[in-house]
Amino acid sequence: MIPESFIQELLNRVDVIDVIDKSVPLKKAGSNYVACCPFHQEKSPSFTVSPSKQFYHCFGCGAHGSALSFLIEYQGMSFVDAVEDLAKSVGLTVPQDSQKISPEVKEKNLALGEALELASQYYQSALKKSERAIEYLKKRGLTGQIAKTFQLGFAPEGWQNLESVFKKYDDEALNTAGLVLKNDQGKRYDRFRDRIMFPIHNMKGEIIGFGGRVINPEDTPKYYNSPETPLFQKSQELYGLFAARRAIREKGCVLVVEGYMDVVGLAQFGVMHAVATLGTATSAFHIKKLMRQTDTIIFCFDGDNAGKAAAWRAMLNALPSLNDKVVLKFLFLPEEHDPDSFIRLHSKEAFESMMQDAMPLSQYLMQHLTEKNHLATQEDKVKFLNEAEPILKEITATKLSLLLRKRFAELLHLNDKEIDQLLHVAQPQFQFQSNKAQFKTKGKLPSSVKRQFILLLILKPQLAISEDLALAQTESFEDDLLKKVLEIALNQPESKPSSILHGLKSQVDNMVMDLVNEELTHFDDQIHFESEIEGARKTLLEQGKASKTKAHFSALKDKPLSSLTNEEKEHLKTLTQRPKTPPKT
Repeated sequence: MIPESFIQELLNRVDVIDVIDKSVPLKKAGSNYVACCPFHQEKSPSFTVSPSKQFYHCFGCGAHGSALSFLIEYQGMSFVDAVEDLAKSVGLTVPQDSQKISPEVKEKNLALGEALELASQYYQSALKKSERAIEYLKKRGLTGQIAKTFQLGFAPEGWQNLESVFKKYDDEALNTAGLVLKNDQGKRYDRFRDRIMFPIHNMKGEIIGFGGRVINPEDTPKYYNSPETPLFQKSQELYGLFAARRAIREKGCVLVVEGYMDVVGLAQFGVMHAVATLGTATSAFHIKKLMRQTDTIIFCFDGDNAGKAAAWRAMLNALPSLNDKVVLKFLFLPEEHDPDSFIRLHSKEAFESMMQDAMPLSQYLMQHLTEKNHLATQEDKVKFLNEAEPILKEITATKLSLLLRKRFAELLHLNDKEIDQLLHVAQPQFQFQSNKAQFKTKGKLPSSVKRQFILLLILKPQLAISEDLALAQTESFEDDLLKKVLEIALNQPESKPSSILHGLKSQVDNMVMDLVNEELTHFDDQIHFESEIEGARKTLLEQGKASKTKAHFSALKDKPLSSLTNEEKEHLKTLTQRPKTPPKT
């Protein structure tokens, strides 16, 4: 784990404007910067980036976050990769003791990356020289521009072509990277021979492996991937995702297909938001990776039995990762077609029309469960419930789970109570419960001076003083939040708002954090902070004194008069005295 203190220091060093402007050109608008939101389609800018608050917010789709979250959500980087990327940009080194990768391993991985890049350059050069390979791609309808976009290459016939590329053909890095194999006699030879080469990129755009497709249809296997390496794990990578990022954002969805040629073939016709799994079933890791890019995932499979089986596996693997914002759809092509052949025969418009009509998850589930079950007998209904129960137990999206149960109940002519008893699926919990006390809201924090004080301290932590801790004496969520903000502000007074918010993220309920972010977005940061904080502090002190006086009065009032001391009697008398009315003139 990377220390939280390092993350906060990192967010204090980086400038969110610089980070976002590299990917999304920003324009100055008053004290902030604006752009059309990269997270949803829009014609007029509603995406605002605040240099003083160091976070972005879209007033259209609600996207919100720091420089770190931007790299994760927009670039699709993992948390560790995003931290390392930001650290590198400001000259910081991620603490070595926090990383599981040793310097030695990191150096080896760098050597693997360099070897893969050199090999890719060779394969691309070889493609330009091979009339046979070029003719094959032309027959598949691919242009030179698409080949360039996807960095397609060609591994020529022959056993040791890479020997001319690397000074040390026996370097262990070539074997580890999956470029070279060794036979029983110890002789080395190229893994990929006489194949069209498809480089596989990570989310940084670095080559981590290759896929090779045969030119001669009699050769086997048809597709051949790099082996698992320190850089490449098949179950965690998707072919074409790096190239498809922008199109996925623009279209608002991603299309998951089965092969490299499907991705490249669709791109040739302008369908740029497709990705492919690498010879493995769609995994939960794939789903989480795609959810960073979009809320709508469309699986496209052949309509044959193998395609239907692959769709069902993909659905089962996706269920535990879903939330109620994600839309999962399923598109089945005619049995004789794959995406590449369908779009060539029927046009881009016909393919996009099919995508538009793709089945949502709920419809797909119902169709699959009733495909060979007409629910004609009680035994049929029991069979249906037995198949539905484990599926519902995997669904963590509470609204989807509830609606599916209701749909199943209608289908079987049961009421809600009966379906719940039969399925043994726990009811989803919608009520929010904080760690300290229950907190209910309809979209904004309760208006109070204390809330304003908290927001002011997040924006100007250097104005906090230790005496402010006395303002948080109750178990309310506001006092709990104030204590946590003060802890960061007093220990790190030069923190930027984005750093404080990140520090709070692991300590405060998500609902409260969302509301704080919303309030901060609308907060006027051009005010005179010193006078505003001093005024709020004075009001809170007066409210605290009044509250103590009221509590003291209540305690004395409830005591028997005979048990009060003379001092307490005088104090009670003072508290109950009304101010004298001035004489009329």
